[in-house]
Amino acid sequence: MMLITGALCAQPSGKEILDKIDANMSSDTRYVKSKMIIHGPRSSRTVESESWTEGTESFTEYLAPAREKGTKMLKLEDKLWIFSPSTDRTIQISGHMLRQSVMGSDLSYEDMMDDRKLSDVYNAGVIGSETIGETECWIVEMRATEEDVAYQMRKLWVDQSRFIPLKEELYAKSGKLLKKTELSNITKHGSRWYPEKITFKDMLKKGAGTEFIVDEIKFDVEIPEHLLSKASLR
Repeated sequence: MMLITGALCAQPSGKEILDKIDANMSSDTRYVKSKMIIHGPRSSRTVESESWTEGTESFTEYLAPAREKGTKMLKLEDKLWIFSPSTDRTIQISGHMLRQSVMGSDLSYEDMMDDRKLSDVYNAGVIGSETIGETECWIVEMRATEEDVAYQMRKLWVDQSRFIPLKEELYAKSGKLLKKTELSNITKHGSRWYPEKITFKDMLKKGAGTEFIVDEIKFDVEIPEHLLSKASLR
């Protein structure tokens, strides 16, 4: 009986797990230089970018390939604008357009935009445990507390010692599986653990998924004020 009680005490609540994930993955400000390797049905291509995030607002500039170079994305509150150098136009992405793919990848604009803390928009419960590779994970089921989230239900496999998700399944309100992600190359940055590679697979698309690779990441950086304004798109 003593052993059972000890095991129950050792299991954190869903909320405690989300708080620890947020402590790893969220920050007041962040700079990321990254590449997306998009594996299409016939060929693969790589898109490079750098982005600055403050709270839920962000600015991204695409660096390569030449066709995408100079494209800029700005998110302010719940609005998203994209500047295209080829047309010299800025357009606002809103409504159902947010579900569209970003540059043919397995990520939607909604995926790129949602930078809120998990604990702010989901209730969570631990529904079991499982070993991934050699890592013991809690299986956490999350249900949305807000209507404006892309995925009403999510399932996470969370490393029990580092509190970082290693795998995730993303579901629609109907229960249909929409996307799967795998997080790897977990690296320590100061007191945080952070994945340097995330593989996204849109279950409704052909192709072998999209790899999101972090080349450089800095937390709690100073962000120039002008970057998070519409002036930055020009």
